[in-house]
Amino acid sequence: MSERQLPSGAEDSKLPARPEDSNVIVSWLKELVRQVQLAWRLFFDPRVPWPTKIIPPAMLIYLLSPIDIIPDPGLGLGQLDDVAVLLLGIKLFIELAPPEIVREHLRALGARISEWKVKEEEEPEQEEPPVVEGEIVEGEEL
Repeated sequence: MSERQLPSGAEDSKLPARPEDSNVIVSWLKELVRQVQLAWRLFFDPRVPWPTKIIPPAMLIYLLSPIDIIPDPGLGLGQLDDVAVLLLGIKLFIELAPPEIVREHLRALGARISEWKVKEEEEPEQEEPPVVEGEIVEGEEL
């Protein structure tokens, strides 16, 4: 074995949790709570377009319906699709909301904007339309 060995005694069997591991979980949960708060605020903001506001109710209807993508044979396995729909629905709703409104609500929630990347709508470059050259000949059929 290497220099680092596993403890062999019964009193050493309980290894302490590493602080990095708990910080990752805590920061992930804080981020999840912040996204739920942001989605809640965006849903009730009248400036967010109504087609975007269809996503959260559709997500909730799927979660409450008896139809599942993955059937529930065992405890925990069937809930994975529900968790995935929940997380993806919140993410999609926030991504489709107008960026300036998302940024405004993030500031109101006290989020550091540098942590969140709000995509700006790219302006299309002004390209000249293609020119089609041809002649009009009268009297000929195609």
